[in-house]
Amino acid sequence: MSELVTGEAVTLELRAARLPSRALAVLLDLAVAVAVYVAVTIALVVSTSSLDVAAQTALSIATFVLVLVGGPIAVETLSHGRSLGKAACGLRVVRDDGGPIRFRHSLVRGLIGVIEILMTLGVIACVASLVSARGRRLGDVFAGTLVVRERVPSSSAGSMPPPPPWLAGRFAGLDLSAVPDDLWLAVRQYLTRMGQLDPRIGWAMAERLAADVAARTGAPVPREIPPPAYLAAVLQERQVREARRATGGASAGEGALPASPVVPVLPVAPASAVPPPPPAPADSPTGPSAGGRPDASGDVPQDGRPGTGFVPPA
Repeated sequence: MSELVTGEAVTLELRAARLPSRALAVLLDLAVAVAVYVAVTIALVVSTSSLDVAAQTALSIATFVLVLVGGPIAVETLSHGRSLGKAACGLRVVRDDGGPIRFRHSLVRGLIGVIEILMTLGVIACVASLVSARGRRLGDVFAGTLVVRERVPSSSAGSMPPPPPWLAGRFAGLDLSAVPDDLWLAVRQYLTRMGQLDPRIGWAMAERLAADVAARTGAPVPREIPPPAYLAAVLQERQVREARRATGGASAGEGALPASPVVPVLPVAPASAVPPPPPAPADSPTGPSAGGRPDASGDVPQDGRPGTGFVPPA
C-alpha cells in the first residue's frame, strides 16, 4: 500500500500496481496499437502507390508516430489514465497526489515510453519497475505519475462490523432521542468505511464521533470501551429499538398509547320491576267518569281510529 498525502492533508492508501499486471496491460495496448498500425499502413500503401519513395517514407514515419505514440497519449488523456489494457487489468494512471492525470503527464509518459518500451523491448521499463518501491518506470518518475489498482477486494466494503459480544445490551437504558439523524448517518458511514481509513485518522474520527454521541445522550463514553466499539454498540442499540417500534413491541413507557377510559354501563331494570304509573286524578279528561265507566274519549282517539293500548315512547 502506498500512502499519498493530498493537498487537504488527507492520507490516501492506494494499492500500487506491480510488474506482472503492468506488463500484461502494456502487451494488450501494444497488440491493439500494432493492429491499428498495420491496418493504416496497408491502407496508405494501397492509396499512395503512385507517390515517390520519399513521400511514402514520410507517410510511414508519420503513421508510426501518430499511431504508436500519439494514439496511447490521446487515449490516456481522454480516459483519465485508463487505456484498453489497463481497463482490462483493472489499472489506472494517477498523479502522485492521487488526482487524475492531464495531457502533460500522458505526453511525458508516452515520449519516454518510446525509449524504454519500444526501442529497448521493455527491458529498461522492467528494470526500473523492479527497482522502484512503488513499481514505477522512468516515464512515471519524470511525469510524476503512479499506476494503481482500481479493483480492491470488497470483503468489508458496504458492511458494518458488529459490536463485541460483551457489549450486548450494555446501552439498553441510554437515552438516544436527542441524537440527530445526520450524526447517526456519520456514524454509519464511518463504521462502513472504517477498514479503508488510515489507522490514526480513523481513530481520531471515532473519538470525535463518540464524543458527539455522548454529548447528546448525556452519558460519557466508558473508558474501558474503545470508541469504534462504542459507536457500533450504540448504533446496534438504536437499530434494535427501531425494529421493536416497527413491529409494535414498544413498552408502555416507549410510545405506547394510553388506555381509553372505561364508561360505566348502568343496569337496566326488568319490565316487571317497573312500578305502575300513578292513577290519574278524577278531574282528568282521561280518567273515569262520574258514573264509574271510562270515558269514551279515552278509548277512541280524536282522529277516529280505535286505540290499541300501546303508548309510543317519548
